[in-house]
Amino acid sequence: MELSNRNVKRESYFDGGLLQLIGWRILGILITVLTLGICYPWAECMVYGWKINHTVIEGRRLKFTGTAVGLFGNWIKWLLLSIITLGIYGFWVSIALEKWRVKHTIFVDGI
Repeated sequence: MELSNRNVKRESYFDGGLLQLIGWRILGILITVLTLGICYPWAECMVYGWKINHTVIEGRRLKFTGTAVGLFGNWIKWLLLSIITLGIYGFWVSIALEKWRVKHTIFVDGI
């Protein structure tokens, strides 16, 4: 017998903990500072991946599929564009990064 979607309780929640978040953020900052920003894409993927992987939307868990290698090429491109435009492109970097994040976020169940 097939269950109706109306009878299933679909909750949205975040199941990560504060200490985990603090730990991931400190690790991300350390990685970024110690590598003079070169490994920022890895830190970004690590922290954002943790957030997304602990998020459930209407009963469906999210999963982050992005990788530091995939972000690194974009990051270099965005950095060069910001330098060439004397920082003006920097205003668009946050939008470009958010688009990249969303592009690499899926539902675990794949529906």
